Amino acid sequence: MSKILVLCTGNSCRSQMAHGFLKSFDSTLQVYSAGTAPAAKVNPNAIKVMSEVGIDITQHTPTHVDKYIAEEWDYVITVCGGANENCPVFTGKVKQRWHLGYDDPAEAAGTEEEILAEFRRVRDEIKTGFYSFYKSQIKGESSCGCGCGCN
Repeated sequence: MSKILVLCTGNSCRSQMAHGFLKSFDSTLQVYSAGTAPAAKVNPNAIKVMSEVGIDITQHTPTHVDKYIAEEWDYVITVCGGANENCPVFTGKVKQRWHLGYDDPAEAAGTEEEILAEFRRVRDEIKTGFYSFYKSQIKGESSCGCGCGCN
């Protein structure tokens, strides 16, 4: 059973969505998410767009990464994406570090529908990226079907 920490700055959108998807792929995974400057609460739009795909993250809460620094991890995955963002660095004991970067939907501007469209776009990218990670790293399956481990 793999122990995974998904890390971002605010721990209110992308890392929470990734956390939700990983648990939906495999309930036996030990999945946690954290941030270096956690928000007060999970972004309501992240909760809304995840509920649209049947994943409930209403009980998730942003957590400071310091809570997990003394633990051992199979994977620590950063999800920050834009050039203006600095990905947090996790200094704890980690077997594998990954970076799967995504735009921050919380920075979207426009009408409510335009903002939700950006959250949906990022949600779908996270689902695709984390499913590929899950299949190749956790399940040991290659996406090409050849069994070679390629992505």
